[in-house]
Amino acid sequence: MPDSLNSDTLTIPPRTGTAFVVKAGQTLTVIDPTGGQVADLLAYSQEDIGEVLSSGRTLDYASRLYLTTGDPLYSNRSRVMLDIVADTVGRHDFLLTPCSKDTFRIIYGDTDPHRGCFGNLAEALAPYGIVPDAIPTAFNCFMNVPVDGATGTFTVEPPLSKAGDRISFLAKMDLIVGLTACSALQSNGGSFKPISYCIEG
Repeated sequence: MPDSLNSDTLTIPPRTGTAFVVKAGQTLTVIDPTGGQVADLLAYSQEDIGEVLSSGRTLDYASRLYLTTGDPLYSNRSRVMLDIVADTVGRHDFLLTPCSKDTFRIIYGDTDPHRGCFGNLAEALAPYGIVPDAIPTAFNCFMNVPVDGATGTFTVEPPLSKAGDRISFLAKMDLIVGLTACSALQSNGGSFKPISYCIEG
């Protein structure tokens, strides 16, 4: 059973996001405190925000869609930004982009759409000089997207994470990290819940 949350753990309320610095050698742990909630994670080099977490590079080098303990997450310059050093779930991916107002308009038919993870990330990262067009596909912690091997079609299913499940990343460079409690009903099993995180080291 994962350890309970400690006093150094911070909580992101449902359908919101935040950004913060993680230094090289520190460990970032993302926690699903109640179960069944996705977190979108982005990372930028603090030295040069033009270097950003890359789904394409990471999946290319991993040769698989689902990432877990032992997998490095690469930048667009093929440098390791984060190493996954612990994982109690084993199902996370780089498949879908952060949900946005357009996601809710196109997929859900919302006439007054929420700004989604994209909007939350854009606001949180703006103080670091990161503009919306610099937001790539996020690493989707706890997201569960099975892919049909024959047709390539996929479905978005409820996360497999239970209360207290977590994934830990060792930072390999000084990073600006964006993190959300995902805003899409489909991704989170039909309800919105918080995400917690802590930084150690």
